[in-house]
Amino acid sequence: MDTDTHTESAPSSAWATVREAIRGTHQDFTQAPVGRAVVLLAVPMVLEMLMESVFVVADIFFVGRLGAEAIATVGITESLMTVIYAVAIGMTIGATAIVARRVGEKNMDQAARAAIQSILLGLAVALIVGAIGVTLGPQLLAAMGADEGVLRIGSTFPRVMVGGSGTVLLLFLINAVFRGAGDAAIAMRVLWFANAINIVLGPCFIFGVGPFPELGVVGAAVGTTIGRGCGVLYQVYHLVRGDGRIVIRRQHLRVDLDVMRSILRISGTATFQNFVGTASWMGLVYILTSFGSDAVAGNTIGIRIIIFACLPAWGVSNAAATLVGQNLGAGKPERAEAAAMKAAWYNAACLGVVGAVFLAFAPQIVSWFSNDPEVAGYGSRCLRIVAAGFPFYGFAYVMIAAFNGAGDTRTPTYINIGCLWLWEIPLAWALAHPGGLGPTGVFIAVAVAFSTMAIVSTALFHRGYWKTRRI
Repeated sequence: MDTDTHTESAPSSAWATVREAIRGTHQDFTQAPVGRAVVLLAVPMVLEMLMESVFVVADIFFVGRLGAEAIATVGITESLMTVIYAVAIGMTIGATAIVARRVGEKNMDQAARAAIQSILLGLAVALIVGAIGVTLGPQLLAAMGADEGVLRIGSTFPRVMVGGSGTVLLLFLINAVFRGAGDAAIAMRVLWFANAINIVLGPCFIFGVGPFPELGVVGAAVGTTIGRGCGVLYQVYHLVRGDGRIVIRRQHLRVDLDVMRSILRISGTATFQNFVGTASWMGLVYILTSFGSDAVAGNTIGIRIIIFACLPAWGVSNAAATLVGQNLGAGKPERAEAAAMKAAWYNAACLGVVGAVFLAFAPQIVSWFSNDPEVAGYGSRCLRIVAAGFPFYGFAYVMIAAFNGAGDTRTPTYINIGCLWLWEIPLAWALAHPGGLGPTGVFIAVAVAFSTMAIVSTALFHRGYWKTRRI
């Protein structure tokens, strides 16, 4: 097993590694000490996700000033967007796995071809989903159980968000290409740029600041779509400028059906894997809608704060996926396993600390986003209950990402089906209705299901079947 061959004793050496990670590195991740490789990839990925976390919280902070119905509009639409996120993340898994494997094999031409085929697939899906969103946005909102107040103020919101979802697909997909290649610093800068625009434009469009029209809750969707679109343009610029690990040339700009089939083979299962997770989330929201807009709004705030904490942990998980893919490509499966386990322990430790903070200060944190006592009560309860399982989630995220980075998307799909559809949803309904716990039962089910996922995924990872996966 390839492990760290030296210990960084001087703080200056550690800071030098962090600075190198943020600036961008040309380090070969199949050769560097495992701990250093994890840090070099994880730091920009964590910072990338941290900026996404800031946007998620900032968005709901401003929308929260419009009342419970506006928050519920965002929450219900987000449950619809999770289907799109499932498709986007599924496609990113295929792109990351194949690009990382080709980079590990030192075949950069094939890595660039895989990148282009991924983008072409993303464009095709974006056109279909965007047309559905523009045409059926209000009907989708109603189908999710939105009440009359939500439909009155927010019927245009899903049209903009779902209709402009092509920006989400391409933003996620091209950043996955950068991450798979090891260009994590570029992916970080892209998301910082996009979300900085989001954060500035959001309140301008919501409240009508200066020359901007006052659009209310719809303004949040407009600002988000514009910001993500700018991020995609920035990504394309980096792909063609020629100084990254992946460089797109004229000869790569053609359809390659063999490569496309390889991506689809992995991405298809990965998309269903994520759809299992997002459909379970939609099911939880549907259960919550039976308890009114206050419960949905409180859950939306609580989950947004939880996402704020967990997105950096997903960044560490993305680093693990890249390291697993590249090291398998280089013929080093034991090193791939060591990298995943180190990343998992880093994740568990960090999330454990954050979970303790949420347990202690949940009411104070939630009060920043809503002054409504009913909404705040549900939000703080959600935050405390779900945060109790944070150390387990750190392991679950990395183990699932490691399977996917190896190209083994079936194992995490089975894990998601078992832990979310067959366990989380029935448990949430049973605790909320027959059990009489209401929304609290839903929050408990989330914590129990994801803790179960951590135990199951870690046990299966150690069995090692993923090491023989060919892509």
